[in-house]
Amino acid sequence: MPIEVALKPIGVFDSGIGGMTVVKELFTTVPHEAIVYFGDTARVPYGAKSRETVRRYAREDTELMLAHGVKMIVVACNTVSAVALDEVERMAGSIPVIGMIAPTAKEAVRATRSGRIGIIGTEATVASKAYEEAIAREAALQGKSCETFAAACPLFVPLAEEGWTNHPATHLIAEEYLRPLREHKIDTLVLGCTHYPVLLDVIQKTIGKDVTLVNSGAEAAKLVAQQISEPHTPYPIPHTLILVSDMPRKFQQIGERFLGRPMPEAKLVTWRESWVVT
Repeated sequence: MPIEVALKPIGVFDSGIGGMTVVKELFTTVPHEAIVYFGDTARVPYGAKSRETVRRYAREDTELMLAHGVKMIVVACNTVSAVALDEVERMAGSIPVIGMIAPTAKEAVRATRSGRIGIIGTEATVASKAYEEAIAREAALQGKSCETFAAACPLFVPLAEEGWTNHPATHLIAEEYLRPLREHKIDTLVLGCTHYPVLLDVIQKTIGKDVTLVNSGAEAAKLVAQQISEPHTPYPIPHTLILVSDMPRKFQQIGERFLGRPMPEAKLVTWRESWVVT
């Protein structure tokens, strides 16, 4: 059964722990809102799965959010945002759904000076070309001419989770991934995976200090704040319910590192024809 929270919460889900960087941004933009977060740690990563599988997972994740009576759903997974956002919107009905791609594309186009925009993400996100399409649409709206250059950076995810934010191996891998984008003389780089802000410093150092980094989670959190209009009861610390499908202890450890603060105990949910909190 769903766990009651003090406020009608914002639902946030991701394939694993990366979406906690989005929760961190929400703590800043909507500090008095209750949040229900689900990390599908039993089935992570989504980025290497087929389109059909990701769409099925997205439907099941959305069902869990709806079971907790959320007033808004934030899809804190760039892969789902790229290939299954329409499934989430269909199931959510009148409940607002915010993905990672549209607000990030808008900010990337606004921020670029030369029109040369880089994109890094999982293999599935990059293969979908969802960011390229969104940037093209946004460039037309803003009256700009933009060119995009994309690179998949799958090893950034385990490096972020391991906490290797300044390890020599991380710098070497970042150089390998980002050198081609640097050679394309981009001036703006989209961080198209919610793990990547954990490696912000090494990415910035490698790509160059003059390149503007656009954090997809931060842009989505700004959009959430713009859409929140209901009156709320202020709480010194927002009520946050953390749900995971596997490894709650490990999630707790890494999640607190991603948040930079203590977090509530992660609770395990299992799929038994529907999600059940155990």
